[in-house]
Amino acid sequence: MLSLGTTAPEFSLMDSVTEKTVNLHALKGEKGTVIMFICNHCPFVKHVNPKISELAKVYQSKGISFIAISSNDVKNYPQDSPHLMKDTAKQEDYTFPYLYDETQDVAKEYDAACTPDFYLFDADLKLAYRGQLDDSRPGNGIQVTGKDLSSAMDALLEGKEIDENQKPSIGCNIKWVNNSH
Repeated sequence: MLSLGTTAPEFSLMDSVTEKTVNLHALKGEKGTVIMFICNHCPFVKHVNPKISELAKVYQSKGISFIAISSNDVKNYPQDSPHLMKDTAKQEDYTFPYLYDETQDVAKEYDAACTPDFYLFDADLKLAYRGQLDDSRPGNGIQVTGKDLSSAMDALLEGKEIDENQKPSIGCNIKWVNNSH
């Protein structure tokens, strides 16, 4: 995992919804930025999609921007292709860009391992949190609350220390092209 305090690697990617290329600098939040590696087909992402949309609406108004990135190999996983990402963004009411990382370079730079994978950067784009949304998983009976990510965002907004004991996210592995990773 990326070390806490690491500066967010810059990127320029195509937004599947607007079909325009956007970069991190233009999308970053005034107080913080959440970068999520997600995809369309993963059951772990589908499980948390409603909470992701809800959290984005709450925290975007507080100065934290949300950015979703899909880095999966679309040749072998066509359900993750950009035109279907656009449909997912509409269905799930994403109020944030859903970017397509065709080369998978961004996922590699962020050491993203699975979908969903969450990163919270501060106003200076320094990594403050990386890990899970909460303890809920498909089928484990735990309600999706978003408490781990929410607690980190709340601490960031209040200028408090974020607990460094952060649980890694669990989900589907990112689908690498040619298993080159």
